[in-house]
Amino acid sequence: MAAIETDAEPTKVLEFGLGDGTYCLDIGVIDEIVDAGELTRIPNSPDHVEGVMDLRGRTTTIVDPKTLFAIEEDGPRERIVVFDDAEIDEGGTVGWMVDEVFQVRDVAPEDVDQATTVDDEGVNGIVKSDDRFVVWVSPDVEDVADLEAPDSAAEGEEADA
Repeated sequence: MAAIETDAEPTKVLEFGLGDGTYCLDIGVIDEIVDAGELTRIPNSPDHVEGVMDLRGRTTTIVDPKTLFAIEEDGPRERIVVFDDAEIDEGGTVGWMVDEVFQVRDVAPEDVDQATTVDDEGVNGIVKSDDRFVVWVSPDVEDVADLEAPDSAAEGEEADA
């Protein structure tokens, strides 16, 4: 992973909670934030897929980032961060179930420490704040890009046979 240049512009990030931790995402990959609602479970889906929901006529796959990042703490799971289809190469609309959403703020490149996260997939760095650390994550964590519905994946396998 390349080092962040210190003369680069600040990045706007959305801070949110997962368990006891605070995390952030570049707002450029976010389409909207919605209240958590009814989900339809998908049989035989990967562990990180919570289900799907209808979001203004779009079937949206809801992912649990706690499973992706091995976070074991519970939380209220109140909001869904929906990613922009144009920014994320998922092949469909995807959202993350998060415990709560805190704020949007600017992060200067010099406030991001990447030394401790060089080999961590899905982690862009640690944002140093006044009295805490915020983990800057990426929405393209391993397996998130392979979120086809189980039925369509099975049909593709049958066609190949």
